[in-house]
Amino acid sequence: MNNKLISIAALLAFLAVTLGAFGAHYLSELLSTEKLNSFETGVRYQFYHSLALLIIGLNDNKLNATAQIGKFMLIGIVLFSFSIYLLSLQELIGINLSLLGPITPVGGLLLIISWLILFFKNYKKTQL
Repeated sequence: MNNKLISIAALLAFLAVTLGAFGAHYLSELLSTEKLNSFETGVRYQFYHSLALLIIGLNDNKLNATAQIGKFMLIGIVLFSFSIYLLSLQELIGINLSLLGPITPVGGLLLIISWLILFFKNYKKTQL
């Protein structure tokens, strides 16, 4: 069990639920449908990957490369979801954050890489 990864996962899941509620109850009246949908995409991906981090942290003794997977996934969550949050809110907060646009796909790529690392580092364990 990796307590550090579990704690990070719990904090990220807490933030995802909080931001999701914030979006549903407060931002729905302030953002366009397109911006709100983007914000919700960030929340959804953050929550999915928070749960994945939790599962990886709980199974640290059964998996290979959990620290490496955790780092890629954590950085991916921050770059992907948080850039989406800021891009969705830029008009509301009155700051042009369009420079964050290229960061979102980098975060997505890191999330994809984390899943590939999980697959390849653990695939050999399934071989008979």
